[in-house]
Amino acid sequence: MASQDWMTKDFYAVLGVAKDADSATIKKAYRKLAKQYHPDRNPDDAVAAERFKEVGEAYAVLSDAKEREQYDAIRNMTGGGARFTAGGAGGGGGFEDILSSMFGGGGNVRFSTGGAGSGAEPDLDELLRMFGGTPSPTRRNGRPGAFNFGGFGGFGGAPEATKGPDVITSATLSLRDAVAGTTVELTADKRTMTVRIPAGVHDGQRIRLAGKGRPGNHGGPNGDMIVTISVAKHPVYSIDGANLRMSLPVSLAEAALGADVEVPLLDGGAKKVRIKPGTPSGTVMRIPGAGIATAKRTGDLLVTVEVAVPKKLSKAAKKALEDFDAAMGGTDPRATLREEAAR
Repeated sequence: MASQDWMTKDFYAVLGVAKDADSATIKKAYRKLAKQYHPDRNPDDAVAAERFKEVGEAYAVLSDAKEREQYDAIRNMTGGGARFTAGGAGGGGGFEDILSSMFGGGGNVRFSTGGAGSGAEPDLDELLRMFGGTPSPTRRNGRPGAFNFGGFGGFGGAPEATKGPDVITSATLSLRDAVAGTTVELTADKRTMTVRIPAGVHDGQRIRLAGKGRPGNHGGPNGDMIVTISVAKHPVYSIDGANLRMSLPVSLAEAALGADVEVPLLDGGAKKVRIKPGTPSGTVMRIPGAGIATAKRTGDLLVTVEVAVPKKLSKAAKKALEDFDAAMGGTDPRATLREEAAR
């Protein structure tokens, strides 16, 4: 972003926060707006894409303490958004009036980016020179890059090297990709890059990629890229740390009498487990080594037994269950529940 943009863009208004908002409030506002205008939610929507870009620009400045200090200083110095003007006497309301009030001169001071008489927008590098400061060392095609006031104490001194702003983005993975690790292509801050996502990430996890953010100022290091991971829901498995979880439906007869039941594994294989006679619904069984393999360890597959209750019964099945209940002698499964609940 060109440094002149800071004078015309109200980043606080973009995020909908007060000028004295703390970092937590700014982050909360950014996340809400970034989610609302994210390209994944608004495909082929140019307006939403532009708002997503504006929200990202605003957060990049306001989330960095030094850049926010510089931004606030510039906005305060220029009246909170007034632009420099290149008009002569009588074209009041521009920065010439500010200089006139500070140094005198009747508004004869001019700034330009394209040389004398170009009529182009003023260059903040020239403004820094007026105050004895050091202009930006990074210029592209004659346009100024980011600059650093150094807390106003740095005017006339060597510019301070500062780390570049972080870039915030997100990625949605299938459960299989989250378990095995994958390579994804991310577009953020007008750049597209290939990023390796390690095995074993979980929904909501944030991954910091060092040096993948915006360039630093005055030779400072690049910022980082922070990727928030979303894992799509799988019909069978879910992630629990390094473990996988799943539910295993069994029949009433299998739970009551015991059985050997085949459990499908994520890698496409299967494992037979023994259901002990009288296994209640909700029992968790563990299959070692069938979870997520990470650099630190390999997790397990946690299997929760669920007794499947039929929704419809034939007359013969209903009669058989009634006979079974009678054979049980009217056993009450809740006989001690009230007593235990009173403890």
